[in-house]
Amino acid sequence: MTKRSILEYRGEVSPVWCSFCGDYAVLNSLYQVFQRKKLAPEEIVLVSGIGCSSRLPHFVNAYGFHGVHGRTLPTAMGIKLANPQLTVIAVAGDGDGFGIGLGHFIHTARKNPDLKYLVMDNSLYAQTKGQVSPTTCPHRVTPSTPYGVMEEPINPIALAILSGATFVARAYSGKPELLTELLLQAIDHPGFAFIQIISPCVTFNPTDTYRSLTQKSYLVSDYPLEDRVKALELAQAEDRMALGLFYRVRRPTIEEAVREIVEAAQREGPAELAGLVEEFNV
Repeated sequence: MTKRSILEYRGEVSPVWCSFCGDYAVLNSLYQVFQRKKLAPEEIVLVSGIGCSSRLPHFVNAYGFHGVHGRTLPTAMGIKLANPQLTVIAVAGDGDGFGIGLGHFIHTARKNPDLKYLVMDNSLYAQTKGQVSPTTCPHRVTPSTPYGVMEEPINPIALAILSGATFVARAYSGKPELLTELLLQAIDHPGFAFIQIISPCVTFNPTDTYRSLTQKSYLVSDYPLEDRVKALELAQAEDRMALGLFYRVRRPTIEEAVREIVEAAQREGPAELAGLVEEFNV
């Protein structure tokens, strides 16, 4: 197989994120993963929605689809079903993915398409200057919550596990080696692989800094990765931030199910439409 250079994957457009934005680490890890997997740029599709993180496809020399707010996953699944040979990666932020896109997250997880979903989570809407997002902690003051956040944040890891995702992990931009390793495992996983990537916003989130996040983070210890109860227990710990692979199981993908249906229909031969038409005669 052809040896490849990281330079092959760098797009002509330079990243426009703020200096020290956590999304840079995600982009660099993707470059490394593509090189180590020796993927040809034309074999990769990056799909995104709206937000700072969703600019990522512009910075990669691969196929890209910059979609609309919250619709990243159905677009990515359609691409994968149309051409299962492609490596399809959906990228989003916490606002895009867990706000208007939350319903798609749940139903994509249960369908189990063979695509990878990376959510860069900075706990706010950074592109619109720091408003509250679905993962913002209670009582935090933001431009849209001057008296503090009233709601409880959602738990993306627990939600992914309960919705049927077959690969669930959490990474952190401040630990790029772990991020790269989890991305490699996600690429190899046959099914819906979800990674929540804690990606600090240095401009609008003065609370979740690299220092504070590093201090409260730890690697999950070894345990049977098919143990859903243990995975949920780790996901719901509030005092510290567990990093690593929480849950991994193997079950049929939607591509495999669709292929079986197509093959069964082909074996049956052409359909007889006369009876179907007759049902609608009045």
